[in-house]
Amino acid sequence: MAWKDRITTDPSVCHGKACIKGTRIMVSVILDNLAARVSQAEILQSYPTLTSDDIFAAISYAAELAREQIVLLPLPASA
Repeated sequence: MAWKDRITTDPSVCHGKACIKGTRIMVSVILDNLAARVSQAEILQSYPTLTSDDIFAAISYAAELAREQIVLLPLPASA
């Protein structure tokens, strides 16, 4: 399964942010929930139109973004 089959952007939906196709559920909402240690089961219960494949597509999308972008992190303070 490719994330491109499940995620879309449309300027008229959620201001063009990446969403699960056919929904207004933004990928960032799924990722925020996972980062907050909300279980997959809880996410699926909160958003009944989502499937497990949608959650994995969101993770795959994020992984691809992370490979394509360099994020500069602050250097640790000298001890």
